[in-house]
Amino acid sequence: MYAIFFKRIFDIIISLIILVVFSPLIVLFIIFLAISTNGKPFFLQKRPGKNGQIFTILKFRTMNDRRDTIGDLLPDTQRITKIGAIMRKASLDELLQLINVLKGEMSIVGPRPLLIEYLPLYNDLQAQRHNVRPGITGWAQVNGRNSISWEEKFEYDIWYVKNLSLKTDLIIFLKTAKIVFGAKGVSASISETMEKFKGSKAIQNKRDYQ
Repeated sequence: MYAIFFKRIFDIIISLIILVVFSPLIVLFIIFLAISTNGKPFFLQKRPGKNGQIFTILKFRTMNDRRDTIGDLLPDTQRITKIGAIMRKASLDELLQLINVLKGEMSIVGPRPLLIEYLPLYNDLQAQRHNVRPGITGWAQVNGRNSISWEEKFEYDIWYVKNLSLKTDLIIFLKTAKIVFGAKGVSASISETMEKFKGSKAIQNKRDYQ
């Protein structure tokens, strides 16, 4: 009953509260980012949602479009703006995804929506992460985020799918608040973003996900 009905109500109420509370900050971010990114404060990208349905994710843009002499984008670490780095550290660049939640494309809690190009790389078990709406935060995010391997992330995602409940969502929500204020587990070692997923080396990790 929770997964089918009450989870959606929880998503709407929490999203509206956060958007109202943070609305002055959101306006400031739009202004500052518009200045630092040449009038492009928003980042929009197609992502797969529940059952693989494609939607457009909305985030604050934390990187500029600086390119090298031959026209290729510079590495992420060289394109992140100062305000973008601050926002990433506190996960504030994710705030606009609450709009995706209100539209029913995402949930507050769930597996993170990844790139469309990863879809054919999942094995059958990993693909089950799309059995639920993707989330702004999730079980993988409160257990290491970018500091853990892709295989570990997917294990946490599948565990969540199999153990979805109000209790689980509340635990993840509270742990997320603690992590955000502590700014832990945000970046993957040296780089500012996680390395791209290239497929699992093994078809199945043989680990119990129950």
